[in-house]
Order: sequence, then C-alpha cells, then structure tokens
Amino acid sequence: MKSAPSRLASLEDIGGDEEEEEVTPLELFFDLVFVFAMTQVSSFLANHLTWIGVVRGVGLLAVLWWAWVTYSWLTNAIPAEEALPARIVLLAAMAAMLIVALAVPDAFGDDGVLFGLAYFVVRMLHVLLYALATDPETRDAILRLAPGFLLGPILLVPAGFLDGSMQALLWVLALAVDYGVPLVRGVSGFSIQASHFVERYRLILIIALGESIVAIGVGVNAGGLALTPNVIVAALSGILLVFALWWLYFDYVVLAAERRLVSATDSERAVLARDSYSYLHLPMVAGIIFTALGIEQTLAHVGEPLGTIPAVALGGGGALYLIGHNLFRLRDTGTISVPRFVVAAGACLTIPLSMRVSALTSLFSLMVLFVGLSGFETARSEFRQSVRGS
Repeated sequence: MKSAPSRLASLEDIGGDEEEEEVTPLELFFDLVFVFAMTQVSSFLANHLTWIGVVRGVGLLAVLWWAWVTYSWLTNAIPAEEALPARIVLLAAMAAMLIVALAVPDAFGDDGVLFGLAYFVVRMLHVLLYALATDPETRDAILRLAPGFLLGPILLVPAGFLDGSMQALLWVLALAVDYGVPLVRGVSGFSIQASHFVERYRLILIIALGESIVAIGVGVNAGGLALTPNVIVAALSGILLVFALWWLYFDYVVLAAERRLVSATDSERAVLARDSYSYLHLPMVAGIIFTALGIEQTLAHVGEPLGTIPAVALGGGGALYLIGHNLFRLRDTGTISVPRFVVAAGACLTIPLSMRVSALTSLFSLMVLFVGLSGFETARSEFRQSVRGS
C-alpha cells in the first residue's frame, strides 16, 4: 500500500496510466452501515405500501444515497485508513450514520428530530474532514459547496418537529439544496482517482443487489411459507432476475464507463464523476431496491395477484434500472441502448399484468425479459463486443 504522501501526490497528477489506491478495508467497513441503512429503507417501503409511503421511501433513499456519495468523494481524496485522525473522524461518522439508520422507520414521526440531528452530524463531519485534510485547491472547492452541503441537512431537523405538507416542503427543500449545490457551484478543484472511484460505485451496486437476494429470504420467511414447487419456482425466478440485473451492469457497461472516466481530463473528470456516478447511479440503486420490494411481495403472495404498489415496484423498478443505465450511457458516450429501452417498456407493461395474474407469473415474465435481454446483448451487441474485445 502506498504511503499517505504518495497517495496525496497522486491526486495532483492524475492521468490515464497512474497507479491508483485500491478500495481500503476502512471504506468497506464504512459501507456496512449503509448496508443496514438500505435494509431499513426496504423495510420502510414494505411496511408503508401506500403512495405516500413510496414518496417518503424515495426521500429516505435520496438522503442516504447523498450521504454515501459525499463520503465516496472524500475517501477518494484522502488516505483515511493511513491517517489516524481521518480514520477516527470516519468511524465517528459511521457511528452517527448508524443512528440515522436506526431512526429510518420513524423518520417522519417520533424519530424525525433524531434522524435530522444525526444526519447533520454525518454531513458536518464530512465537510470538516474534507476541509482539513486536503490540499488548498480541494479545500477551496469543498468550502465553496459547504453552505449547501450543511444547509440541506440542517433543514431536516426542523422537519422532524412538523408533519404533513410543511414537513414535506422542508424535505423537498433540503434535497433540492443538497443535490443542487454541486450543479450550481460546480465541482472544479476536485481531483478524482478514476479506477478507485469506479470501484466504490461497483461495490455499492453489489450492496443494492444484495438487498434483492435478502428480499427472497424475507418474502419466504415473512409468510412462513413451505417450500412448495410454486415457492421454489418464484425463488429461482427472483435469483435469476437478480443475476440479470448484475449481468447488465457488470458485463460491459461499467468497463466502458471506467475507460471513459480514466481518459477524461482532470477538470472534465470531476464533472463526469458527478453526473454519471453521483447523480445517475441513484435511479439504478432505486430501481434495484424497488425490484427487491416486488420480489419480496411476490414471495409473500406467490399465488395471488400483486397489489398496485408491489406491482409498480416490481415492473417499474426494473424499468427504472434500465432507464438509469441508458442515462448513464448517454452521459458517458452520447449513445443509448434501444434494446434496454424496449425491455424497460416491456417491464412497465407487466404492471397491469401483475394485478390480474398470480405474482409468480408476473415475476417469471419479468425474469424472462431481463434474462433474454442479457443473452441478446451478450450475443448481438456491437457495443459490448467493442468493449469486451478491446
């Protein structure tokens, strides 16, 4: 492993051929609290199968995602595992994030203030460490964004004292400020280690996909289901669908995106990292989590039609995942995948089907669509062949 000075030096001379730091055990350890947080969001959605519950679940996911995003930039810029003070601050943020995750189930009720305060601590520690442990150019960049990065989270504290439309308004304002400040103020001054950065987002996709696998077990256990042939077929359909979700991202999309990020100039690289990863990976993660909710509800009601919300989660989640892929590709290469848009439309068409036929039939149909897309692209996609063959 490189020393701290060499790590910092590499930030000042980023190019396509630099030797970059690998994702560290501390970063992986830090991500564990986000595994729990995502599980909490999934549970929140499963326990609030209403449109208001869905909107609130999306808000929770957006808040948690942005916290993870900001720390992915931080640990890309500093050797947190090697510098003892940075390590301690990161562990403190992890502890605060645990409180945030614990408060998720009642974040819009009795635990709203606790959620807001703990979340503000997480974000304040991020800005503090970023400002104190980086070079002057990066320090100026984070201080330029700091007002928005702190104002957005602090709005969630008074939101915890409110309910109804006023609470919703503060949440919307908090997210608008937090997500908007990097667009308005820009990300010039930030340096990105491309391969390390891409690896962080690969791993968070794996975490999200893990939620889908957990959903299979939760769906069976929640209903106390015997392992009948229908349940086994549903479980296998669910895992095959997860396999396809994994394949569609990791087979070639992420490889092409990494090459694009590595080849970008230093200033262009930060903007590309912001757009392609910090923003456009959110619909992919949301799509996976909603698909997981649909799988869980399918296993719990395998012989019955799905309700409206679970049906939208299953088919709409799959569609959102593929739309996210196409937006990602469009931002990186200026092209889109027509087959992925076609299958996204097909996934949307399974929504009304899911409310009329058994949940097993719906899940099986969606699985066939996604496995078929994976097979078609593997055999026929010229873009894939150019990426995998080069």
